[in-house]
Amino acid sequence: MGNGDGMEPYGADDEESAAVLRTVGRVVKTRREQQGLRQAELATAIGYSEEQVSSVERGRRAPSPAFLKAADEVLSAGGLIDALKKDVEQARYPKKVRDLAKLEAEAVEICAYDNSVVNGLLQTEEYLTAVFASRRPAFSEEDVERLVAARLARQGIVGGNGMIPAFSFVHDEAALRRPVGGRAVLRRQLERLLEIGQMRNVEIQVLPIHCEDNAGLDGPFHLLRLKQGTTVAHSDIQLVSRLVSDRREIQILELRYGIIRAQALTPRESLGYIEKLLGES
Repeated sequence: MGNGDGMEPYGADDEESAAVLRTVGRVVKTRREQQGLRQAELATAIGYSEEQVSSVERGRRAPSPAFLKAADEVLSAGGLIDALKKDVEQARYPKKVRDLAKLEAEAVEICAYDNSVVNGLLQTEEYLTAVFASRRPAFSEEDVERLVAARLARQGIVGGNGMIPAFSFVHDEAALRRPVGGRAVLRRQLERLLEIGQMRNVEIQVLPIHCEDNAGLDGPFHLLRLKQGTTVAHSDIQLVSRLVSDRREIQILELRYGIIRAQALTPRESLGYIEKLLGES
């Protein structure tokens, strides 16, 4: 849930996404041929290039919601093509993100420690855009927009859609002081933390820099306690993003997280500390 979340641009090796896009392409192509239109004619009618239409029909490009809506109207598809927007949007997300989102949806409790940036489930749109834009080698503008949309979609779980899980977030103070995107963006991010920290199912804690002990020096990680009683963990450091299910490793991370929480300020003290940081920013 840190900087990358294992999020990389959509690629041909993601067979699940590729299959969805091929299916969407076949639907568009079939309906176009039924209407007796050439690709160039459809492109002109919906305001896209012939190359874009061709790429969509071959499953090589994820069509935008506007493309699907326009194609549905021009091809008199009665909502059939427009209804594919949700499937395409999910296919645009990297596979690791889809897998993580599925686990988050099954969780009754999510615990996270972050020491570099604010946790991904709590980031404002401006802040997370700056996080992805800072990546080197750089993402393209299209990739940044797609990755931002993917993370925003995941954040819905904090708002209480469906079963409301319990959340525990511990941030190293350094993550709350780093002016990602500039001072104004950081201020809005700190204000967002104060707002979310008032939710009954969310606890936010701060581990001050002046604390001599920090059991989280090995890096960020989070724990997901699932409905069936099992716990999995996720860590994302540099180029390595991994889900952990080995019980021995889970026990270590659970112990470590418990110590980190004990070392941090209490949730009430932490909100006061964040207000102090906001005043200094």
